[in-house]
Amino acid sequence: MNSSPQHLAIVMDGNGRWSKHQAKPRHFGHKAGLDVLKKIIEAAAQRGVRYLTVFAFGIENWLRPSTEVSYLMELFLSALSRDVAKLHEHGIRLHFIGDKKGIHADLLQSMQKAEELTAANQGMHFIVAFNYSGRWDIQQACQALTQKVLSGELALSDVNEAQISAHLSTAQFPDPDLLIRTSGEQRISNFLLWQLSYSEFYFTPKYWPDFDEAELDCAFAFYQSRERRFGQISEQIESKHA
Repeated sequence: MNSSPQHLAIVMDGNGRWSKHQAKPRHFGHKAGLDVLKKIIEAAAQRGVRYLTVFAFGIENWLRPSTEVSYLMELFLSALSRDVAKLHEHGIRLHFIGDKKGIHADLLQSMQKAEELTAANQGMHFIVAFNYSGRWDIQQACQALTQKVLSGELALSDVNEAQISAHLSTAQFPDPDLLIRTSGEQRISNFLLWQLSYSEFYFTPKYWPDFDEAELDCAFAFYQSRERRFGQISEQIESKHA
């Protein structure tokens, strides 16, 4: 039987469709989604989660209407100015992963200040994937490794899974145990492609603004029911816990 996941990853999907069902503009869903995220951060920490990674903004999301993108940037900047102090108060350490290129200087500066403020905290690690894609992550790791091979710092024969993992943006974190995706979609949408290799996937039809602690507990119960074998057979797992 598994305990609660040590590393929980979430694709927070369905804000726009939730707004449509409410007969409201899309930005209402994004604001409601942010309110839910604050509650889930607290709930995850209370349940013993050590690492929480959320997919906040993907590189592909720049393709959305410019008005929506602008609102999301303003919402994110506002959240950093208002809410980081509370995270810090609760001992949560904040991290950002993703491509820093293309992020406005004011927003990037706020992200860096938030990381610096919470750097010494010993509580849950809250990891925000912003301007992120799994393919970008693998690409930048390969580029870094290629440069080391070309410079003679690393032999080509030494390029292995461990080296690739060590050059991903998530190098300092363990791989996720459980991925939750809301809104009924059953795909990972270019999120943590390398890191999710052995994660359990929990898909819920609820839109993200409707996600709550009860649904989080359902996801954890699902996770606890899974046998995590990592390529081994059940008898091998059982013998380790005998």
